[in-house]
Amino acid sequence: MTKINVIPFGGVRENGKNMYAVEVNDQIFILDCGLKYPENELMGIDVVIPDWAYLKEHADKIAGVFLTHGHADAIGALPYFLMDFQVPVFGSRLTIELAKLAVKQHKQVKKFNDFHEVDPATEIDFQNVTVSFFATTHTLPNTLGIVLHTDEGAIVYTGDFKFDQTARDGYRTDLAKLAQVGQAGVLLLLSDSAGAALTAASTREKDIAAYILDVFENHNGRIVVGSVASNIMRVQQIFDAAAASGRKVVLSGGQDLEQIVSTAMNLGKLHFDPSLLVTMADTADLAPEEIVILETGKMGAPIKALQEIANGDDPEVTLGEGDLVFVATTPSYAMEAVVQKVTDMLYRTGAEVKFIAEDLNPSGHGNQNDEQLMLNFMQPTFFMPIQGEYRLLDQHAILAEEVGIPAENIFLTSKGDVLTYQDGRFHLGDRVEVGNTMIDGIGVGDIGNIVLRDRRVLSEDGIFVVVATIDRKKKKIVTKPQITSRGFVFVKTNRQLMKQSAELVEEVIQEDLDQKEFDWSHLKQNVRDKLNRFLFNQTKRHPVILPVIMEINQHSKRKNKSKATAAPAKPKEGGKAKRQSNRPSRGRGKKRAKATNAKATKN
Repeated sequence: MTKINVIPFGGVRENGKNMYAVEVNDQIFILDCGLKYPENELMGIDVVIPDWAYLKEHADKIAGVFLTHGHADAIGALPYFLMDFQVPVFGSRLTIELAKLAVKQHKQVKKFNDFHEVDPATEIDFQNVTVSFFATTHTLPNTLGIVLHTDEGAIVYTGDFKFDQTARDGYRTDLAKLAQVGQAGVLLLLSDSAGAALTAASTREKDIAAYILDVFENHNGRIVVGSVASNIMRVQQIFDAAAASGRKVVLSGGQDLEQIVSTAMNLGKLHFDPSLLVTMADTADLAPEEIVILETGKMGAPIKALQEIANGDDPEVTLGEGDLVFVATTPSYAMEAVVQKVTDMLYRTGAEVKFIAEDLNPSGHGNQNDEQLMLNFMQPTFFMPIQGEYRLLDQHAILAEEVGIPAENIFLTSKGDVLTYQDGRFHLGDRVEVGNTMIDGIGVGDIGNIVLRDRRVLSEDGIFVVVATIDRKKKKIVTKPQITSRGFVFVKTNRQLMKQSAELVEEVIQEDLDQKEFDWSHLKQNVRDKLNRFLFNQTKRHPVILPVIMEINQHSKRKNKSKATAAPAKPKEGGKAKRQSNRPSRGRGKKRAKATNAKATKN
């Protein structure tokens, strides 16, 4: 019997970060390799990618990465994955070109070139599996579903999809191929759940195009459009509406947007007259009613880009009366609070604000009817809802039961669950450790829960720094503790609290010095613990406490009077202490220690 394991590394019980590993005997097939943008509590984190530590232990089994489309939730983690696994990557032509753009931005893998273009007619034979593809409808062309044909039946991964009977060429779902796959027998279906809560039909793209044109024709001022850079269909509709309404378009999404537009145009996936595009400088010669600014922001995040504009941080775009901010994308649920805040900020500029989602349902994901239609096409024996928060997975499971799939054949999985096929059925087997890998700047995975906790505490309660200098040999404090606070309390109005804190620290240090066994880490921890309790009792806050304890050895006499009588300071635990001159101290060791400590504190 064929051994089959299915492991979600992301994309379940969360938005984005789609990545699923299907292990068939001794080969592992990776389905999508996406990222997700951080939620509010992930302070300072740029993006989040899956943790594939398990795959590193089985790297020799990976047959390749199979991509459904070119959005960040499907290809965003690919550059980081290729840093660890040099395996072939398969996808449609546009998807591969977008993947190449993502990979080239990372110098560690920019020379990687093991990409393979596929289409709905492609079949790839591996040792125990044949991989085929089928066309689906999404917000960019040539989106594919993936079929892994095994001896036990087909494992189908839909990727993002919806059904739209008016979709133009390149976006159409191949209904005949869906029926063919279903009739051949589907063992397990992994299906998109992002629209499981939508009861109303998704607005047809034909109607969305007409709506955008109406907005452009009925506004007499400048229009700033917020859209996702890789939503090729929406970009095409914006270009069409601009041309039809006599407007020119400025690309304000940085290099990301320009590269995506250029790539899609070169592949024939975007169609427009090149004269439609102008630079920001060119708009000086245009009337406001002739201008459209397409804003996608860095990494295709339009809401954050609009926030920068509203804050006045964009050097090229300033909003005012007569402007229209038209948000042509549907923000994720995780950003609801941010969207409301940004909307208020945009209104404060005097501009008018309009969200396409207020009037239409422009989702690129199928609604409940679409999801049940896919289930009926595939008629799977077993079903695993994917891509969505738990409530969406659960709703998708209910929809599956309504079309006749037994509840015991439906699996709501978590990251790291192993869905194992044994004795003619799937069951949840052992788990593997799968967490999140956070990307901050050029750091990959070097930010963990402790760092995030400290960042959160710093943002909420501030920092409290204590600096003191001691002489261990004489078991005394040379310089009394000095306190510095940032983001905790206003020092000038809390002098008594600062004084009491310094006295407490002095007592704690002296207690440790009086002990027979002296330990630096024990001393610092004592200072943290007792000061933390004191500050919480006084303020009900828990600031980050950083004790900086330095050691200095004092000598009041020297045989050679021409040399300094105080030995150089010996920094301990990261502190610094320096002599200020080479002149004799003439027995003023304590005063010089104070000067030393003041210098260290200032630095």
